Amino acid sequence: MASDTPLIITAGLTGSRISKQQTPYIPITPEEVARSGVEAWQAGAGVLHVHVRDATTGLGTQDVAVFSEVVDRLRAETDAILCLTTSGIPGRNLTIEERLAPLVLRPEMASFDAGSINTEAGVFLNEAEFLDAAAAAAREHGVKLELECFDTGMIVTALRYHEQGVIPAPLHFQFLFGSKFGMPATARALANAVDMIPGDATWSVIGIGRAQLQMAMMAMPIGGHVRVGLEDNIFYRRGELAAGNAQLVERVARLAGELGRPVATPAEARRLLGIG
Repeated sequence: MASDTPLIITAGLTGSRISKQQTPYIPITPEEVARSGVEAWQAGAGVLHVHVRDATTGLGTQDVAVFSEVVDRLRAETDAILCLTTSGIPGRNLTIEERLAPLVLRPEMASFDAGSINTEAGVFLNEAEFLDAAAAAAREHGVKLELECFDTGMIVTALRYHEQGVIPAPLHFQFLFGSKFGMPATARALANAVDMIPGDATWSVIGIGRAQLQMAMMAMPIGGHVRVGLEDNIFYRRGELAAGNAQLVERVARLAGELGRPVATPAEARRLLGIG
């Protein structure tokens, strides 16, 4: 990708575990998540990565009815690409069917966590049985998979599924850097990840915590795309909580302009990602 390719900004709106005790700005209710998504889209996010929360526990849920509340409003008020999560929920052993349930809403994209990894909350388990089912469900519902890779082994796994013909081109990778058990947030790790994927694939970076801005600044000059948002980082700068997802999107959009990269509209993002 050329360094002047329009920049696709993805906003990770809420995730499944950050609480109001950690930051009052995290959206929890369907109304809050939808409103935050609209604000992020207005700030320049072409893709909205959507989790929803359980009203009782405040943790993530794969309840289709709750997803539908958020999805309906985002579709009514934005033209953003919606990427729905298929991730598990901390402390719950969801079935494959529960994890993949939101795909019946036929989002344009969904996450595909291409392997298992240790986390502070335990093992994030993505066995072959789940990956097989996720790839099949995406084909059934016409959903493009966002290939989330926390380490290089996941990149290998995603490529193997593509080589087997179950994940079609064009491929889109979402590399995650800065977790305690995955790829470090370094230029060398980024270069290695990009070198492993086909030249016609698109790719984006996630930086965890303070690595969010660092990884964005590494990716943007070399043609990569960027995900920001409260799911991955609740701070704007050291000691200062981000006031919302839109604030984090606005910063990346401003810096992209300084680097000579226009921010992709949702229509441009669809073209770059091969959607539609």
